[in-house]
Amino acid sequence: MNYEDIKKLIDDMGNSKLTEISIDFPDGTKIGMKKEVKVVEKLQEKNIQHIEQKEVNEIVETETQEDNCKIVKSPMVGTFYLKPDPNSNPYVEIGKKVKKGDILCIIEAMKLMNEIECEFDGEIAEILVKDGEMVEYGKPLFKIK
Repeated sequence: MNYEDIKKLIDDMGNSKLTEISIDFPDGTKIGMKKEVKVVEKLQEKNIQHIEQKEVNEIVETETQEDNCKIVKSPMVGTFYLKPDPNSNPYVEIGKKVKKGDILCIIEAMKLMNEIECEFDGEIAEILVKDGEMVEYGKPLFKIK
């Protein structure tokens, strides 16, 4: 066995899952190799802390000068729903009067349904998002007069 064969054997051993090899040649030559095995500890998840999503009613309001409407923006990223379930009536419709504390919609985030409440009295002038649409933080949802 020449130098190149031995070098190739070492490289092959390094790239394989073998940890030990011994070769006995007919002429009495013996080659043995052992690969150092690193023990990797698997970390157990001891305490998974669930972050409770605080009730988010931080609705950003912007008053537009042209139509004197306040804009209700999304306080989080998620899926926008106008009704609590597919067979129900929507929480609000264009022209409906709303009071502070009324539910405007639901935003589903991480399998949690978050009710978005109105922060002021008014009337729904425009719904800016379609039911089932993904919304980003700060995306305008409603215009309220």
